[in-house]
Parts: sequence; C-alpha cells; structure tokens
Amino acid sequence: MRLFAAVVPPEGAVAELADVTAGLRRLPGGERLRWTEPEGWHLTLAFFGEVPDALRPDLDARLARAAARHEPQRLRLAGGGRFGDRALWAGAEGGTAELARLAESVRAAGRRAGVPADEEHGFRAHLTLARSPRTAPVRLRPFAEALGLFTGAPWTADVLRLLSSTAPPPGVPGAQPRYATVGAWPLGHRADAPG
Repeated sequence: MRLFAAVVPPEGAVAELADVTAGLRRLPGGERLRWTEPEGWHLTLAFFGEVPDALRPDLDARLARAAARHEPQRLRLAGGGRFGDRALWAGAEGGTAELARLAESVRAAGRRAGVPADEEHGFRAHLTLARSPRTAPVRLRPFAEALGLFTGAPWTADVLRLLSSTAPPPGVPGAQPRYATVGAWPLGHRADAPG
C-alpha cells in the first residue's frame, strides 16, 4: 500500500481555498492545468511509498508516539508559490516551525520501522493545487502571484494522519489519485497521561 503522513485542513479552510482556486482556474492557461480536488488537499509531512503490511503495526506504533510528542498547532492557509512551472501550491503560516519538527519526527519513526521516507526535498508546508502538463507547461507565475494575496482563517492542526494513495486508472482523462485515512493519532495526546 502506498502511504504518506499528513495534516489535513478542516472543511472551512478547504472551502476558503476552493473559492480562491475557482478564480485561478479562469486565468489564461488555467484550463490546461491538472487541478487537484479539494477533498484530497493535505499538507504532506512524509511520503513512505509502498509499505509492506508486515511493517504497518510498528510504523503505526511509532507514528502514535511521534504524534504524542508534538502539541497541536495553529495554522492558516496563506499565500502560495510554484515549483518551477511544474506545480502550483498554497502555503501555510503559523506553527510551521513546529510542523517541520513533527515532519522530522514522522520521518524518524518511518526509518525506525524500516520504512524510510522520501527525503528528496526538505519540508515546506504546502498544499498542491495544480500540476502543469509536462509536454506543454503553463507559466505558473501569474497563478502564484494571485495566490500571494490569499490569507485564510486560522485553524488547529491536531491530528497526524496516515493516508493511502491509490493511483487513478490509466487512460482516464482528469482522473485524480484517491486518498483514504488508514491511521490517525491526536497530537499531544499521551496515552499514559492522567485524565
């Protein structure tokens, strides 16, 4: 099963950003971008790739311990950027330094469970909104500049989620990966704490 760890924004934050992206889709070239679906929006902490079923119990236990060591954080979706002309993303503000520490704990948990995370890129709190076609890339600078004005309402990131990713069926235009939560642990919740 292809797995990754993430923080998922609440419905209200997703709805605010969805309103903004509706306008972005109307910008020149917007119709050529592959837009991600709001129900799949998340802030990836670590991508584990294919994880054998035999390693899941240890990975889950280690992720639960990692979540317990980090307190919930106030965040807001805000601004945006691009990775060249490959991908457009929305950013986050607030407790992002603590979120980066959580991401490192999650990666360490994966390594200790025998499931090293893809560490090709350093952690940057972002949510992927759209991808540009490889064959005829769309200039993403105007989209990123328009996102620069966006500031969403604050919300609390209080759950670490382990999500599965299922690739879309081949040959289906516009098909999106499907994500499902396969594990969730509250941040800052210690099982041995009183009360």
